[in-house]
Amino acid sequence: MYEVKPFGAVNGQDVPVICLSDGVCTAELLPLGAAVRSLWVPDRAGRPTDICLGYDDLDCYRTLDACLGATIGRCANRIGGARFTIDGREYQVTANEGTNSLHGGAEGFYQKLWRFACRGNSVAFSLESPDGEEGFPGNLRVEVTYTLENAALTIDYRAVSDKTTVVNLTNHTYFNLAGHDSGPVDGQILTLAADRYTPCGPGNIPTGALASVAGTPLDLRSPARLGDRLDHPFLAGTRGFDHNFVLRSPATGPAAVLSSPETGVALELETTLPGVQVYTAGFLGERRGKGGALYGPRHAVCLETQYFPDAVNQPSFPSPVLRAGETYRQRTVYRFRTEP
Repeated sequence: MYEVKPFGAVNGQDVPVICLSDGVCTAELLPLGAAVRSLWVPDRAGRPTDICLGYDDLDCYRTLDACLGATIGRCANRIGGARFTIDGREYQVTANEGTNSLHGGAEGFYQKLWRFACRGNSVAFSLESPDGEEGFPGNLRVEVTYTLENAALTIDYRAVSDKTTVVNLTNHTYFNLAGHDSGPVDGQILTLAADRYTPCGPGNIPTGALASVAGTPLDLRSPARLGDRLDHPFLAGTRGFDHNFVLRSPATGPAAVLSSPETGVALELETTLPGVQVYTAGFLGERRGKGGALYGPRHAVCLETQYFPDAVNQPSFPSPVLRAGETYRQRTVYRFRTEP
């Protein structure tokens, strides 16, 4: 079931919050950025716990960095040199992180007001991105559908373009399974079905290699307490995890499992995409969130399913190029349960 409630306004246009409920969990979603504002899931005692960082007003979503809960596009993560070549033609896109492009440019999808339509326990957000926006070719139509069912939030992505272009969509929810207002995630446990990662050079742009996680703090193939890894010298430059992992294919189980011993809440991640950027919010500046909660570095974990960073410029990586007239379809599922 769904409910649409007033939340705020942008440029004189009312922007609601859309609440989905399956009788176990509740998700609050915003048309601004097609964003997840809250996710209420039961802890081991059955108490509802909000496990996502978010804000109480739209101005924070519009003006603050970090893209809390938002849909990211046209291209999540980084494009080196803010340029790429398709079919012999070079495209220059907006450089908004030094000389590189990050999360779609100066005004990515996370800053857009999306249309929406609700049905049952789903809401479909849609957006048109015109040819040349931020330098990307093609008139692109995007649809992102959230469905909450059986204690799982499913995100279905669909996109079509009239010109061959780059499409790499993700969700940037900041999870804290002990509760959005509980502080650092050091005590939470993460496991990844990833034997390799994409090492980076200057500007956090991949070198093109796929390196083994063995012998590094990136080896999360067995459950690891985050606080035991985040201060490792290997992670100093990224202030913890901010790495793209190469997911095993074919998948034989969840791509990732995150859990909180404090609340018993566990999240299982499933995806059709080849990579996941694990970010432990090392660069999240202090700010006030929902209910006046103080957010800061290491207060959340992002699990951003994606094509690899700079994949359009790396021939050995899975390609994020969407051919004209073809349809981009991907799915990510966040499945919740409790542990003793």
